[in-house]
Order: sequence, then structure tokens, then C-alpha cells
Amino acid sequence: MIDAVVVGSGHNALVSACYLARTGWSVEVIERDTVPGGAVSTVERFPGHRVDRGSSAHIMVRHTGIVEELGLQAHGLRYLDCDPWAFAPAPAGTGRPGIVFRRSLDATCLSIQESCGPAEADAYRRFVDVWGPRSARVMRAFTRPPTAPALLSSFWGLDTGGGGSDLSRQFLASGDALLDEFFDDERLKAALAWFGAQSGPPMSEPGTAPMVGFAALMHTLPPGRAVGGSGALTAALVSRLRADSGVLSLGEKVVALRRDGTSWITRTSVGREIRSRTVIAGCHVLTTLDLLEAGGYDKQILDRWRRRIRVGPGIGMVVRLATDALPSYTSAPDSSVTSGLQLLVSDRAHLRLAHGAALAGELPPRPAVLGMSFSGLDPTIAPAGRHQITLWSQWQPYRLSGGRRWSDLAGAEAERIVDEIDALAPGVRTSILDRHVQSPQDLEDEMGLIGGNVMHVEMSLDQMMMWRPLPELSGHRVPGAERLYLTGASTHPGGGVSGASGRSAAHVALHDARRASRTARLRRLWPGT
Repeated sequence: MIDAVVVGSGHNALVSACYLARTGWSVEVIERDTVPGGAVSTVERFPGHRVDRGSSAHIMVRHTGIVEELGLQAHGLRYLDCDPWAFAPAPAGTGRPGIVFRRSLDATCLSIQESCGPAEADAYRRFVDVWGPRSARVMRAFTRPPTAPALLSSFWGLDTGGGGSDLSRQFLASGDALLDEFFDDERLKAALAWFGAQSGPPMSEPGTAPMVGFAALMHTLPPGRAVGGSGALTAALVSRLRADSGVLSLGEKVVALRRDGTSWITRTSVGREIRSRTVIAGCHVLTTLDLLEAGGYDKQILDRWRRRIRVGPGIGMVVRLATDALPSYTSAPDSSVTSGLQLLVSDRAHLRLAHGAALAGELPPRPAVLGMSFSGLDPTIAPAGRHQITLWSQWQPYRLSGGRRWSDLAGAEAERIVDEIDALAPGVRTSILDRHVQSPQDLEDEMGLIGGNVMHVEMSLDQMMMWRPLPELSGHRVPGAERLYLTGASTHPGGGVSGASGRSAAHVALHDARRASRTARLRRLWPGT
């Protein structure tokens, strides 16, 4: 019997495995895919190109301390700062400069002043002054299990001048309300709304103000690009795991999880049955519930949970391009703007229409697109003289109305997505050498992202913090399944590359093991206690 089986090799699952293995636990990670890392992985899509399968910019993990705690630099992980960290092009034909968001607050305010006026630059400085400390506290809350005491301690000491009631109101406000409170220029509001919306919900939803406010933290530490691709984080975690004698088994699917006395039996697609004291489930929460059902867990309870977990209509699709040039935006001051997130929207109506269409199973009137082109920052991912452009189009529905299928529509929709960047950076289309399209269906089929949702389940207020994915499942534990723990995007703090859920799940597992050991020792010393 081993100490722990970890189901799935997403980055949160690997983080859990590494924290357990470094304490001396015997750990085996079992992954159905032949590529580790789930949505944090990089493969050769085009000859000579290292192309990300899921995430590309790592925004949160560098704020958690996990990279340093696990010593991942010694295992080959190196980050480059995305600076500028974002660029919002001006609409074609306006003659106005785009907005450049740099790590330097002064440089960012200067760009906002040139593009939107001095009043908006002053307002942005106030926004960062207010939401910088708040976002730091939010990140602190993200790094702990979502208990009420932990959440309260994370926000203790913040003062808005209006007391706790006013502070809680501001955190529960919509992102749009926050933006309207600080700014007048719609282009600036659209850029920040689009940054905030990368978490999934539209900025009209309650509780999305902190998602917008997180932009303020980018002036402390901007998004990072892992050298060699997003999968470099996974490679470092695998290296760390193996250095501590952990095992990674690829191409083997877990098909059932069954409690047997005081241990777990994990059954796999190749007929293995692995007995362990602990299981960490790093796959989608709905997949975990299926595994428990296959192992005999109460189906009625599982069905109640399934009905209450909301995956949503679908969050987006990706077009990945091999090109012979980087984008050249007509409203950019220089080519450095391609180092970060390219926010290709100029008003919030564009975002609202896209989200509304997705709810109805329709394609967006105009795709809402985020561009990234990290080959300019990290030339190791493409052959000499070649580049990559990634286009993320959000709120593309997983289930299309009228019985339509993504296999019939993905190519044409990819063309519309390319049109969005080509209108702002003419010449992108003619620079394309190869293309790979990931529809919402493709995201589910390749990486197990049910419903095509890269966040697993919707990141709406009622499915965040101590409610993610459900109140009874939010503490990384499953009622009636002793020493089985949940991690991954389905759990607090949700999607994105942070690793925080993985560390929290490992710490909960270690705490429970120590408590069980103390209890057993006491019973040996004093039978009957």
C-alpha cells in the first residue's frame, strides 16, 4: 500500500503530489493522457513550434510562493516578465494611440493620459492605490482553504473609510459598477473589463469587482511567461516529484475509486488496483463524482451534487497560429506591446453581446478576442524567423442552438476570430503559415474540460470561495469519503494557473493524517478513548 494516489496530472494535482512527496509520502500520479499537465502543457503542433494546449500567461502562480517553496527554479523553471503586461489597441481609423499597461504605474498612467486624457490617468492611479492592497488580500485568501476564519483574516485591516459594510458592498459589486465609479472613458473601461472577464463571468455579474481590481496587482508583479511554453511549469513539477521518489504513470485512465476499510482502491483502465491511504482527485469534479459512483458511493447523493454544479454554456475557443511575423498594431507605440495580453475590444457592448449570444447557444455577433504572441518574448518556442500568435475568443457556446455541431463551424469561426486581430494589426492574415483550432468540443475531448470550460465550473459568485463547487465540497473534502481530497479548477480559488488549490489540498491531507496518527497513538496508550 502506498500513501497517496493522485488522479490526474493537471498543475494543481502535481503541486499536491509534490508537497506530499517532499514530506516522505509515497505518491503515484495517474494520468489518462500521454502528455502530463492537462491545460498547462505544451506540444509540437507545428514543425519546430512548441505550442501551448491550454494556458499561456501565468498570472497568479508567481504571487503564491509555490515556485519558491518547491524550489522549481532548480528544476528548470524560468519566468520572463510580460512588460508591457497588456495592450488595448485603439479602433481602426480613429488615429488615437492604444493604451499600454506596463509594470511601471507611472508609465501606464502616461499612456492613459496620452490616449484617454489626464483625468483618466489620475483616476487609474487612484484605482491602483485602492485596489492594489485589496487584490493582495484576495490573493492571500486564494492561498488558503476557503474557511470563514481564513477568509476573514485575509481581509482584516482593510479600511475604506466607510466601515466593514461599505467594504463588503464594494467586494460584492459588479466589475462594471467598479469601472463606472472610477472612469469615464469607455475604451479604458472596456480594456479593464476584458482583463477581468478572463476569469469567465461577464463584468455585469455581482461579485466581479475583485476580478477587475486584480489588474492593480499587475504593477507589483506582472503576468509571467514560462520559458519554453506553459508546459515548462509542468515539467518542473514532474522533475521535483521524481526527485522526491514520486511516480507519474501516463496513458492510464482511472475508472473507479472505492473505499475499502481504512484505505482506498484506485482501479485503472489497464486493470491495476492500487491500494492507498489517501486519494487526491485533481480531475474535474464531475469526473470525480463519476469515479466515486463506479466505486459504489451513494448515487442519490452524487446526483444531487451533479444537478447543483453549474458548468455553464461554454467559455471559449482558441485559434493558434504559426506565422512569419509578430502582430504590428497601427495604434501601438512600438513592437514591445506584443509581450503581453492584447485586449482586442474597445467597448463593453462588444463583451455583453458575445456573452448574451453564448447563453442562447449562438455564435457572438463579433468574437471577443484576446491576443497573445509570446514568441517575441521567448524565441525558444518557434524556429528562427518564425512566430506564434494565440487568439482566445471568449463566450463561444459549447452547445450550439438548432443542433449545429462545432465540427462544421469551427473553421469558419476561426476565420472571424482572425479578422478581429487583422483589423487592428493589418498583415496578420497574410503572415499565417499554419493554424490549429480548438473549439469548445475540442477542449473537452482533448483535455477533459467538460463543457469546454477551462475553469471547470462557472466562476460566478455562488460558486466561489466557500461555495466552490458546492458548500459541502468546498473544504477539499468529500462527505462520507474519508481521506479523499479534491483539487483543481473545480475547487477554491478556481481556474487559472495558481497551484493554490493543489497546495491547500495537500496541507489538508497532511493535517488529517497527523490527526489520525495522534488519535491512533492515544488509543494504543489509553484503550477506550
